[in-house]
Amino acid sequence: MSRRWLFADQLGPHFLDDRRQPVLLIESKAVFRRRVHHRQKAHLILSALRHRAAELGDQARFLRTETYAEALRKVREPLEVRHPTSRRALEFVRRRDGVTVLPPRGYLTSLEDFADWADDRRGALRMEAFYRFARVHHGVLMQGDEPVGGRWSLDTENRQPPPKQADRLDVPAPPMPKEDDIDAEVRADLDRWEREGIRFVGRDGPRRFPATAKEAKSRLRHFLRHRLAMFGPYEDAMLAGDPWMAHSLLSSSFNLGLLDPMEAIRGAEQAYRKQGAPLPSVEGFVRQILGWRDFVWHLYWYFDAGWQRSNALAARRSVPRWWTELDADAVDARCLSDVLADVRDHGWVHHIPRLMVLGNYALQRGWRPTELGAFFHTSFVDGYEWVMTANVVGMSQYADLGRMTTKPYVSGGVYINRMSDYCGGCRYDPKKRLGEDACPFTAGYWAFLARNRDRIPGNARMARAMKQMERLSDLDAVVAQEKQRGNDPP
Repeated sequence: MSRRWLFADQLGPHFLDDRRQPVLLIESKAVFRRRVHHRQKAHLILSALRHRAAELGDQARFLRTETYAEALRKVREPLEVRHPTSRRALEFVRRRDGVTVLPPRGYLTSLEDFADWADDRRGALRMEAFYRFARVHHGVLMQGDEPVGGRWSLDTENRQPPPKQADRLDVPAPPMPKEDDIDAEVRADLDRWEREGIRFVGRDGPRRFPATAKEAKSRLRHFLRHRLAMFGPYEDAMLAGDPWMAHSLLSSSFNLGLLDPMEAIRGAEQAYRKQGAPLPSVEGFVRQILGWRDFVWHLYWYFDAGWQRSNALAARRSVPRWWTELDADAVDARCLSDVLADVRDHGWVHHIPRLMVLGNYALQRGWRPTELGAFFHTSFVDGYEWVMTANVVGMSQYADLGRMTTKPYVSGGVYINRMSDYCGGCRYDPKKRLGEDACPFTAGYWAFLARNRDRIPGNARMARAMKQMERLSDLDAVVAQEKQRGNDPP
């Protein structure tokens, strides 16, 4: 029996076909030398890897080395490995003698089935169409040949702003892991690595995300029982005092391979069919996993490698240091300051702060998409290259002019005001685009449209905004104002 090499994002029991199969685990220090990672992300990865080694005991050979190549020189037996999650890693394992690459696991639709679906499409690929295909293909939330409830997407019912006068959602808090001796060892090693010159950003723990399959399954069960019902209506809402809202906090568990996505999907489906969980919440959760997560995974492999370097809006500014260092205290704009602080303190925010605060601000300023993708990759506990290529380069920054989205995800401060409680305590006015108290998002929105009016393709969803921009009497002054603001923190 060949030894199964498990990467640090392939740690769940579903990555082994035979529970008795010998395993190879490698901890590479060079990964953290190459790029500056969030301290809590480094802790989570190392904790998960070491916990898996402890679970497997003598079944696993666990090597801690500077590089993967150094570790593999110590292994003489044949190895097999599941398809890695980055092109660089895939090329690396394919170059090794004696290593067999198996099909990927941890995703629902196979590479071949996605390619067949995508090859049959004409024009740009869209998640909504793929999601329908996947629902039918995998028999999820179906009633015969039709979707349960008669509609494929209930997204329109899941866009409520946060409850007024509420500091937090009225929902049980997510269960947090209890650190153990392995976490203490990881923390001591990271402290030592920092003294040796390896640098991290963000603040240290406590560890807030699962490092074992047992912890991930416990969080999933709690979410399905206590938080799922509130997830749907408020999945796009933001509250300054509630970074978790009703989200599952399972993205890092899926991306570390601790949790089988189908287990979560079937659990949500059962919560609807047997426990009466609201269908909009269940469908919204399923869509995030079966639809969006699988979709961005497959686009990473289906599109050519050059897609990652797309920059069709000619964004030339470098991402500033105050941003990459998570210097939230340098920022006056309340929404941006609070979201950067959450990334600094937790290594995580949910999808709307990522898209409509961080991504929106970066898009308006014209920051290089590849630099921004690297920031999300290294600063978020669930960040990986395959995730961030689509989510940042393709969706958030519209750098490919719509290969996967219908329009830029850009908005002024009015959207943030509607979907959060940030604007009430901010020095900037979301209704103003010009002047000292002009909201940087509102002003940035119009400056972005003016700068890219000849680059953004004609689009029915953007036509109204473009016409409104052309009628602004103060547009030139707004553009000049934003140019003067430059990359300084707002």
